[in-house]
Amino acid sequence: MKIGVIGTGNMGEILIEAFISSRAASASDMQITNRTATKALAIQKRHPDITVCREAEEIIKACDLIFICVKPHDIYPLLKRVEPLVRPDQCMVSITSPVSTNQLESVVSCSCMRMIPSITNKVLSGTVLYTFGKNCKEQWKQEMQERMNVLCEEAVEIDEAITRAASDLVSCGPAFISFLTRKFIEGAETTGMDGQVAEKLAESMLAGLGELFKQKEYTLAQLEEKVCVKGGVTGKGIEVLEAEVGDMFTKLFQATHQKFADDKQETAEQFGLP
Repeated sequence: MKIGVIGTGNMGEILIEAFISSRAASASDMQITNRTATKALAIQKRHPDITVCREAEEIIKACDLIFICVKPHDIYPLLKRVEPLVRPDQCMVSITSPVSTNQLESVVSCSCMRMIPSITNKVLSGTVLYTFGKNCKEQWKQEMQERMNVLCEEAVEIDEAITRAASDLVSCGPAFISFLTRKFIEGAETTGMDGQVAEKLAESMLAGLGELFKQKEYTLAQLEEKVCVKGGVTGKGIEVLEAEVGDMFTKLFQATHQKFADDKQETAEQFGLP
């Protein structure tokens, strides 16, 4: 099976690397293209068997499974451009949350789905979120479930209504947690600790924490209870967090949902349906 990737930005590149490292696809079966050719050529330099195409049309003509990894407002113009070349036996996969499977199916006459990856998939971990289109063929559903299960620890089918919140946790979450960890490290530095030492210790802690959850040793609540001894040092730290966090995460989700709504409005105007 030939797999095409249109758009080799951050997530497109992660998807390519995950496919190859997991052996869900071989480099020789992959064809990629990008508006800025140097990005695609840099990937080809690491994986010489990958074919770099000049135009998206080449991908559509040659591939069976096609991933659309471009910005939300660029998807509709791209689909309209390649629509005459799309075959019913192909599968088109968008990795951007504001574009629905209904919108994809309104333009192209093939199986469609949305698949939202995470940077954690680069090491074949974490979660992949997915939604099949109403007209997606059963053979493609089975094919994609098998491939997604190789790319991550768990592939989760989600309803349109929770797309943004689920994406915030799975796809945006690593950036949010990384930001908070950097602030945690900066706090440690105010005590005189060397920043590199603090970063190394924090990274080790996060890796160990992930392993605890992976092995299902504790739930979040149980872990907090185990570490936080009443009247102890951790308890004092938790008191500060409780006082300072406030509605920060509520505001975070409000901000991401507003951006999501703006993007959805733009794509709805392009496609002519929500």
